[in-house]
Amino acid sequence: MTGCELCGSARVSQSLSVCLDCLRERPDSLEIVRRRRAGWRTSMGLPPHPPRGGALKCPLCVNGCELDEGERGYCGTVINRNGLRPLTGSWKLATGLHYLDPLPTNCVATPVCPAATCRGYPEFTDTCGPEIGRYNLAIFYGSCNLDCFFCQNAEHKRMAAMGRPLMSLDSLLREALRDDVTCMCAFGGDPSPWTPQLFSLYRKVRDKAPGIKRMCWETNGLQDLRVFLKMAEASLESGGIVKVDFKAWSQPVYEALTGVRGRDRVVENLKTAAKLAKEREDPPLLVVSTLMVPYYIDLEEIEGIAEFLASLDVNVPYVLLAFHPEHLATDLPLTTREFAEDAVRVAEERGLEVYLGNEWLLS
Repeated sequence: MTGCELCGSARVSQSLSVCLDCLRERPDSLEIVRRRRAGWRTSMGLPPHPPRGGALKCPLCVNGCELDEGERGYCGTVINRNGLRPLTGSWKLATGLHYLDPLPTNCVATPVCPAATCRGYPEFTDTCGPEIGRYNLAIFYGSCNLDCFFCQNAEHKRMAAMGRPLMSLDSLLREALRDDVTCMCAFGGDPSPWTPQLFSLYRKVRDKAPGIKRMCWETNGLQDLRVFLKMAEASLESGGIVKVDFKAWSQPVYEALTGVRGRDRVVENLKTAAKLAKEREDPPLLVVSTLMVPYYIDLEEIEGIAEFLASLDVNVPYVLLAFHPEHLATDLPLTTREFAEDAVRVAEERGLEVYLGNEWLLS
């Protein structure tokens, strides 16, 4: 079958089989998407939905997985094995990999980052301009508390399912303490399930290394509020940036794209962290991005997010990212330049500082 199962629209990915209009207007549309998502997650050895009714509740994120003995959380990382612990058995040993990324790197926050600009000089960078010859310690986690059908880094799902490759806290610390490493960025997937390891890493680096060591995060912003604030506090004091990928504004669209009913948690966390962001104007503590997924992220979704960001009473740069067909969304086209320019205009009209990312992908 081609087209939307409910109305026949051709503006649809067959992985979801429901179009944007039906997601917004027909409550039964989400049940179709849930069934399809459960099938592909089960085929990968991951829980089809956040577990409920178990003995122990995971406190790390919006999913609040309730796990019986031997049960894994939606992220594939946390397991109830005589208590909640990571699949590896220790928070000192994570699924994922790390590497040194020459600065300035292709980061969502590059337009406002101390590593690429003069923002934050001289407190958070000793170079007024690109930090040529320095490195970002890129920490890629094989874990995520969402299940985006368009994921641009879907290898994290295989890592979570297999429990490898592995990286240790000691190996991360050794690289972070290098003199030519000036920032650490945790991403994936999403770093949420591994925040216990990351908080330990940051404390050790802060205590052992003099000089500039910025702590940054690329995340979906779905953490428990206390966890999210702890992330933001580490970035605030180190000169780093919390980069939140805000997937969609409409609640049913957000769930269809990601598998989780999480939009309101992102809103709550950003509202709270925005108060903290007033303590440091330059560089901005928060940066928000949205991937412009064709057929599903339209100007109405962009407008909703932009109006919310404009209401925060603090500068939160907004980065609109061009889409490339990946994972289960290979039947979608590239973002068009016309749509990207319209999206930038809509966001700028709300008074935001707007940037266009991955511009070379535009059709």
